[in-house]
Amino acid sequence: MLALVSPALLVILLLIVVPVGWLAWQSIYHDGFTLEHYHRILTEDVYWRSFALTFEISLLVTVLALLLGYPVAYAANAVPRGWSVVILALVVLPFWTSVLVRAYAWLALLQRTGVINQFLRYLDVIGEPLALVHNTLGTVVATVHILLPFMVLPLYATMQKIPNDLMQAGASLGANPAQAFFRIFLPLSLPGVLAGCTMVFVLCLGFYITPELLGGGRTVMVSMLVSRNVELYNQFGAASAVAVVLLVSVLLIFVIVSRFVSLDRVLGQK
Repeated sequence: MLALVSPALLVILLLIVVPVGWLAWQSIYHDGFTLEHYHRILTEDVYWRSFALTFEISLLVTVLALLLGYPVAYAANAVPRGWSVVILALVVLPFWTSVLVRAYAWLALLQRTGVINQFLRYLDVIGEPLALVHNTLGTVVATVHILLPFMVLPLYATMQKIPNDLMQAGASLGANPAQAFFRIFLPLSLPGVLAGCTMVFVLCLGFYITPELLGGGRTVMVSMLVSRNVELYNQFGAASAVAVVLLVSVLLIFVIVSRFVSLDRVLGQK
């Protein structure tokens, strides 16, 4: 059995264990053992603000994706099979386009001379262009659009496993559609909600291209700290320490979530 799994173990070793180990080693070694980089993260305000902003944006994106994604997943589950395929096809259609292209598309839509501002000025709704980009608002809007499929698909997979007989049984016992939804369907769909929220939140924590383009340098998330430490200051140790802290945060999130729902479901294996 060990011989059979050895190729897979070798791939994991070379592509995951070695790079992560090298990353952790760089964060604690600079001309000798040092915790200077971690001390800087704990003491300097720029790191605290960046981590706080990253978690704040990730939470906001997750809530918005849930509010937008749940009705879409519910509609895909409730309509006939043909329409369900159409809805899901529209949901996954953005995957066929690069994240970079989608970010630039939102930049073209939201900038001061973009389509949205021009349209609002044409309707005399606004007198001056709105600041829709190069700030947190533009970052959140584009990120929600990009990560929305990761919310819809786990929700739809969970809803598909809920028997329709349960809703009919609730109706036969006197429940109206709203009562049947909130007392039967919604509780049974909570594992999908948790799985989708976990996926979106974790993916948003490490987002780079979208906040870099839509944030305009004002919305500094953790991934941008890593990039700037390498590109501007040539501080691979500092960048590695930030990456390790983010990695540990993600692992803690998965540990907490695993107490409520199987990680197989979060990762889409069930």
